[in-house]
Amino acid sequence: MMHYMDDDAARLAAAIGARVRQERQTRGWTLDQLATAASVSRRMVVSVEQGAVNPSVGTLLRLADALGVGLPALVAAPERAPVRVIRAGDGATLWTGDAGGRGVLVAGTTPPDVVELWDWTMAPGERHASEAHTPDTRELIHVLDGTLTVEVDGESFELNSGDAVSFPGDVDHAYANPHAGPCRFTLAVFEPGVGATPTRTEPSHD
Repeated sequence: MMHYMDDDAARLAAAIGARVRQERQTRGWTLDQLATAASVSRRMVVSVEQGAVNPSVGTLLRLADALGVGLPALVAAPERAPVRVIRAGDGATLWTGDAGGRGVLVAGTTPPDVVELWDWTMAPGERHASEAHTPDTRELIHVLDGTLTVEVDGESFELNSGDAVSFPGDVDHAYANPHAGPCRFTLAVFEPGVGATPTRTEPSHD
């Protein structure tokens, strides 16, 4: 389904599209080769490269894994300096909930061992489900405000303000707020060996 993109989302989609196209062309891949490697449709690759869609986090992860660059590299301009400062408000909003929640990728490192740092807010009733990431991926969550339910491989864990959890990210998992008030949490994702491990083979549902 196509959604109207505001100016910020449109700029982000254009930047992601340009980076995906650049990385694909650097490897000498066709659109079909990238689509096959990432287990997404050719139409989705074309739409992403044209900046015509705001792709889901799952689609971005599949593309990043296939290209061997890590998710942070797809949403940020290349930086040569060893220190990169991301100012407040400059993170990439890669998930938006139906009730106004947001998942913002605020910082990340480069391959081969990629670390992502996210700032999440979830309104009551919102939920984000994630497919299993690449092998040995780990996730850490620290709840800053409210109550969050984390689902990992069929088990549910309720976290209150100040609680934290670590869990494997290479199994199906989800973050949910079935509670009465809003929730805010920090998420860190560690994905080792990006570019050196097999990519996902699950079919795309985007």
